[in-house]
Amino acid sequence: MMKKVQHPLRVLVIEDHLDIAENIGDYLSAQGHIMDFAMDGISGMHLALTQEFDVIVLDLMLPGMDGITLCKKYRQEAGKQTPILMLTARDTLNDKLVGFDSGADDYLVKPFALEELSARLTALSKRGLSQQTSSLKVGDLELHLGTMVVTREGKTIELNRACLTILQILMKSFPNVVKRQDLETALWGDMLPGSDSLRSHLYALRTKIDKPFSIPMLETVHGIGYRLIGKNED
Repeated sequence: MMKKVQHPLRVLVIEDHLDIAENIGDYLSAQGHIMDFAMDGISGMHLALTQEFDVIVLDLMLPGMDGITLCKKYRQEAGKQTPILMLTARDTLNDKLVGFDSGADDYLVKPFALEELSARLTALSKRGLSQQTSSLKVGDLELHLGTMVVTREGKTIELNRACLTILQILMKSFPNVVKRQDLETALWGDMLPGSDSLRSHLYALRTKIDKPFSIPMLETVHGIGYRLIGKNED
């Protein structure tokens, strides 16, 4: 008999393959977790926005709204920070980077062991508890994840959606460089616009977070991508 967990989780599984969803549900329910399900992206988004969950299991390929789009909207438009584990049959590094850049917290490639899924969900739920009211900070630049309000030197900075997306990715990746193509994929997926579109958004971001201040933070790493420079205090 499977041992039940001491602290059951409320888990939302957004997965269109019924057999996979049932296997996950049966296994986690037997451990004592409270399960809810959606078979498409639109229903999944509705449940994620209208109910409270400890962790979300999200398939990448979904009818109605794919997992990447759902994850982006959930994070960037709704400002929700519930931990998300993404399921996919794709296992290339670029696919993983796209998933993480969209806001996923963890990544599991099909087929997977249910024991591993359970362990990852438990770890994510603990991480989520400590991050519910968190913000991203690089030097005197701060992004409040719950409200998506940006400040520098205590002054509020108004950014459009694209600039917010770029800034969030750069701040999460600090001090590392983010490749140009990863920013483009995070903004537009496979439907890339003209070659100057990303440059225009980066110019707009620089105008907002650098120009009014004495020390620039947004740096171009020629031939590779972009990063933020600054000092974080412990």
